[in-house]
Amino acid sequence: MGKPKSWKVLRLGGSTSPDYNLPMNHHTLAAVSITGTCLDVLGSLYLAYDLLGGQHGPLRLLTRAVTYSIVFGLGYGLGLGPFLGLLAGVATGVTIAIELNRAARGLHHYSLAWETPFSLIRGLAFGAGLYRILGLEFAIAFAVLVTLGQAVAYSRGMRPSLDYEASRRPRITRRHFWGTIVRTGLVTGLVTGVGVTVNPYIEYYADNLPEQHLGAFGIALILCGFTLQSLQYWLALLDVRLT
Repeated sequence: MGKPKSWKVLRLGGSTSPDYNLPMNHHTLAAVSITGTCLDVLGSLYLAYDLLGGQHGPLRLLTRAVTYSIVFGLGYGLGLGPFLGLLAGVATGVTIAIELNRAARGLHHYSLAWETPFSLIRGLAFGAGLYRILGLEFAIAFAVLVTLGQAVAYSRGMRPSLDYEASRRPRITRRHFWGTIVRTGLVTGLVTGVGVTVNPYIEYYADNLPEQHLGAFGIALILCGFTLQSLQYWLALLDVRLT
């Protein structure tokens, strides 16, 4: 019987070691390594919680941004595909985190001149995600309509900080419910509805998570980052060739 086609024998100093192909290209491997580096940086920030000002430092904003990006990214990704989910999730999560972080500090909401760019960022993210699926013209039209629609909603008081509350129980108010109903699209409406429902719990979690939990989370992120970063070296050590 012959050896499998995907295996070759290499002679290194009289010894043999298997060499096989992995269905991964160099761009994917670079993306994995970059992701690992980002996780290392993020984990280091959580470990430096006290040095960054504790509860009133930038980690409170970062925690919100990461959590909301995951919530909206998973929702949009399941309904509209992973690429759009990634772009729209990050754009939505970061912009909403900035607005809610301001509300958590007891400050008045941003002016419409500041809120409109938030709408534009989210609109561009949706447009970029839809470009690969439905083409340039549809992506541009959708991005423009989403941006204008959100700007109008802001002008009428419909914003992420509406009826703000930090609580250990999810809840949805009457105004949130009707705001979800009039959303454009089934997926965006459902994801928005889920987001505003779990919003109070996320806000409570962002402001009251014990320091020990933050440190443990930081260590977990660093370990994940180390694993992803070391992948390229393990592939070289095991003589794995990329396709």
